[in-house]
Amino acid sequence: MAKAPLHARDKLAFLLALVPYLMDHGHVSVADAAKHFGVDDEQIRESVRLIAVSGVPGETSSYQHEDLFDIDWDLFEDSDEIVITHLVAIDDSPRFSAREAAALIAGLQYLSSLPEQADRDVLGSLMSKLAAGSSGRPSEVAVGSSEVDSTLARIRDSVAAGHRIEFDYLNSRGGAEKRTVDPLRIQSLDQDWYLRGWDHVRQAVRTFRLDRMSGLVATQEPISHRAGEIAVPDSLFESSDTDLTVVVELPEDAIGMIADYVTTDPPVSGRNGRCRVTLHVAHHHGLKRLIAGLSGVVTVIGPDTARSSVADWAQAALDRYAGEIDAQ
Repeated sequence: MAKAPLHARDKLAFLLALVPYLMDHGHVSVADAAKHFGVDDEQIRESVRLIAVSGVPGETSSYQHEDLFDIDWDLFEDSDEIVITHLVAIDDSPRFSAREAAALIAGLQYLSSLPEQADRDVLGSLMSKLAAGSSGRPSEVAVGSSEVDSTLARIRDSVAAGHRIEFDYLNSRGGAEKRTVDPLRIQSLDQDWYLRGWDHVRQAVRTFRLDRMSGLVATQEPISHRAGEIAVPDSLFESSDTDLTVVVELPEDAIGMIADYVTTDPPVSGRNGRCRVTLHVAHHHGLKRLIAGLSGVVTVIGPDTARSSVADWAQAALDRYAGEIDAQ
């Protein structure tokens, strides 16, 4: 049975799909194109003829030969084969550089590795398209798994099942403590993952960083506290009486990068668009990690113990690097 003719809007949509298809395949038969789009052969021939009189007018607002698409007419008329020999506008569209495509592919590989990611085939197809559509061949990248990934997967399973977990946790003072927790939520900040849960030892909601957890056991005991029943603060970090108070200086437009640590004290504006803000951090180790992640952006102003802690840590890193260079 003959298919109904396309209306003008449908014909335009069909052409917008047909041109990229022909570009990707380079050389395709009328029969294969018809089978791919589920139309008859004559509709493909009609659309190809229409493509050949389509284009973008030049500066004179009139069409010249180079302003139109073109095909290999001999091949089309004699063999029912389609090859576009001249593209207009489409081939001038900006493309990702090889480095940009590689960065995006690495990000998609990471998303594909997450336990809850079900659309791995879709991500794989997108990675292939990025590689094919970049201006150069992207560098081959691979995102390795880590112990945190397996911990993350087990916690997600426990959250979904509503089961309690137990683990050893390295606290801010460097001591290991046994924790029994009702897992409520998992969040990420930069490269770090955190568990929000009801701590049965502390009898309160606490935040745990996954890379400081060990010996994780997913029990079969049901949780007694659920996220919808107790208040889970939006902020990852809640201040306590034992926190360190640190003053730092940074550009005003960078405050959002450390918003989770900033106290309620208003920023003090300085020169050259910089300002000083007061932070709460759990310990000096946490301050070192924070400053290392914002190298060249944030400067520790006080107290002196905080400045010395960061300076000593940075100097130790430089000394170790210099020692490795000398040993080569």
